[in-house]
Amino acid sequence: MKRIVVIGGGESAEHAVSLAGADGLAAALEQAGFAVERLTISADGCWMHDGVPLAPTPALSLQLAVGVLAGADAVLPVVHGRGGEDGALAALCALAHVPVVGSGVAAGAIGMDKWATKLVAEAIGIRTAPAQLVDASDIGDIEFEQEVVVKPVSAGSSHGVTLVRQADQLQAALHEAAHHDRRILIEQVVRGREIDVAVLRDSGGVRWATPPLEIHANGLFDTASKYDGTARFEVPAELSRRDRTALTGAALRMFDALGCAGVARIDFFLTAEGPVLNEVNTTPGMTAQSQVPLMFAAAGVSYPELVRRMVASALEGVPR
Repeated sequence: MKRIVVIGGGESAEHAVSLAGADGLAAALEQAGFAVERLTISADGCWMHDGVPLAPTPALSLQLAVGVLAGADAVLPVVHGRGGEDGALAALCALAHVPVVGSGVAAGAIGMDKWATKLVAEAIGIRTAPAQLVDASDIGDIEFEQEVVVKPVSAGSSHGVTLVRQADQLQAALHEAAHHDRRILIEQVVRGREIDVAVLRDSGGVRWATPPLEIHANGLFDTASKYDGTARFEVPAELSRRDRTALTGAALRMFDALGCAGVARIDFFLTAEGPVLNEVNTTPGMTAQSQVPLMFAAAGVSYPELVRRMVASALEGVPR
């Protein structure tokens, strides 16, 4: 029986979301026939093994956690944000020569960086919202003449994201984003339907896209609406063949351009002129109620089967 280590938690604002995803994935792995061990990173950076603290400091506990990783057939990280989704855990697994389920170092690092992701998208002909990149030290000099969205360059679950409609709201929005990252994006508002597409790299290197999912929310799909139940997901989204082809094609191209593996979620705005990329999630939310499992369910792939296929791809040694 293959032994899979699931890593959850982390030091980012998405700690609780990561723990919920780790719970779901561990249960799905066991249902799929794997032996599962759990490593959890506390909010202060200390590691635990199956709920037991390994040491009182991050460095000492990491030293012992590496011993747990060394005995794994594969590692499934579900740590969002810095220290996880940004490629850090993939790098740790690469140094330990343990297969990682999901994207490797480069894809995680670039996908986490919204500015770098924009540059990749534009290089391959995928539209993004016009944006300005600013440093936290310069926010006192920033002005705007239209509605904008302010967001930290590297943060997830819409933490630090604000829709600014009036000029006197801008400084507060910039300071809120700066709590999460010194680098801040100021984007022009894109009017369109919010559509997600999940992509899986299967065994044999074959990658394919799920039926798109549409997010119905009252206003901005922000941190609150993501987790308070007010947003509604429609999958498959009601789309023309042309729009569906454009969305899935763009999702596959972004997946390939970033060098993703495992599962990634590609988020778009669908406008009258076609898809506009919002962001790429190389470590998307993975509770049974999250967008990605819902999209695969619409494609006839159950949650345990999805996880089994993700692990099979990693064990096969598909390049990441």
